[in-house]
Amino acid sequence: MQFFTQRRHFRDLSEKEVLALAISSEEDDARIYRSYAEMLHADYPSSARIFEGMAAEEDTHRKALIDLFTRRFGDVIPLIRREHVAGYYARRPVWLVQNLGLERIREEAEGMERDAERFYLEAAKRSSDAATRKLLGDLASAEAGHQTLADELTAEHLDEETRDAEERSAHRQFVLTWVQPGLAGLMDGSVSTLAPIFATAFATQDTWTTFLVGLAASVGAGISMGFTEAASDDGQLSGRGSPVKRGVASGVMTTVGGLGHALPYLIPDFWTATIIACIIVFVELWAIAWIQNRYMETPFFRAAFQVVLGGALVFAAGVLIGSG
Repeated sequence: MQFFTQRRHFRDLSEKEVLALAISSEEDDARIYRSYAEMLHADYPSSARIFEGMAAEEDTHRKALIDLFTRRFGDVIPLIRREHVAGYYARRPVWLVQNLGLERIREEAEGMERDAERFYLEAAKRSSDAATRKLLGDLASAEAGHQTLADELTAEHLDEETRDAEERSAHRQFVLTWVQPGLAGLMDGSVSTLAPIFATAFATQDTWTTFLVGLAASVGAGISMGFTEAASDDGQLSGRGSPVKRGVASGVMTTVGGLGHALPYLIPDFWTATIIACIIVFVELWAIAWIQNRYMETPFFRAAFQVVLGGALVFAAGVLIGSG
């Protein structure tokens, strides 16, 4: 079948093709490292220099491979890329990594080297040809050496003080882009929906109606908060990051905060559902206080007092209105 012949297995490649594959892989990895360096240059210049050095090392390996290829097989290098070979390690697109933070990019780079080394080692074990086995072993050693280079470059460009400064900057960006809008959404969803949900519950004592009101209030508030957050600041001057990310964080957490105490009303018994909803409200409010203490450095008991007091007032308003 055509589907099974579109990609070749590594075991079916000749030494010439294996060498061509290694050349294209080294070239791709160098371009990825340069992309990482470009992404990090503005905020993390020391880490950017590390990736620039790793890219330069990949260029050196590629040149050595090309010299070896031309000596053995001539000047025409066949186009064989990793996506042409079944089972060959893949690389994550750069745009999927650039939004994951500094430490995640470092981990991705380490994984790139480990994947390449492991693949070449396993391929060498399966090879029956001595020359091919030696070639694959040399490639594995080269990939292992890249991690040593990364450690050397880290020691050269990234002292403890610089690393701490970059980690603080990354943490601050995470808080501004994800935690702050998410916390605002969770507070809005958890607190602002208390009144309509419990007012409906005590006014009707109909659990299904209460659930529908809670669902509508939560989803509506989530959409509103998400669009408001995204439209309020494009992040260019404030440095708060992508408005889309902030909008998603705010919208999703607003919806989650409201649904937390709406879902118990799927239980048909009114008082059982209400007791469970009250317990969930208590957990939500304390979770908000913990997040404020953990990420916003607000003293825990002050955060708990503010959140619990505000939530209790809204809850009481909903119960009084519903009971009246």
